Amino acid sequence: MLGDRIAELTTTETGRRVLPTVGGPALEVSMTGTGQLLGHQVREFASYESELRPDGSLFGEGQGVGMTDKGETYSWHGSGIGHFTEGGAVSWRGSIYFESTADAFLRLNDLVGLFEFDNDPQGNGKAVLFEWK
Repeated sequence: MLGDRIAELTTTETGRRVLPTVGGPALEVSMTGTGQLLGHQVREFASYESELRPDGSLFGEGQGVGMTDKGETYSWHGSGIGHFTEGGAVSWRGSIYFESTADAFLRLNDLVGLFEFDNDPQGNGKAVLFEWK
């Protein structure tokens, strides 16, 4: 069951790189983001790889690290399915798993997050994360 919203971030791509092809065409994207996670203001750095599948959808896997202004840190790993939308934007849905030793984020170690991530053709995005209960 979809639970509480636990995060919302805005992101900006900082780089793109075409990867050697194993299956379908693949791309690596790096980005930064700011927003809130469990009520704490955070800054995040992340990257993900996406591969174009034969049906036109994308499969992606990514990882990231984030921190508060007080230096409390967390990391995450996730995967999802993406679909191209109007004008070359991409809409992603998937799951994410966290790790942290910071008191502010210990709760993340025991939950599965479900995300919605939409980015425009210029590389600006918005991510919303819900707890899966």
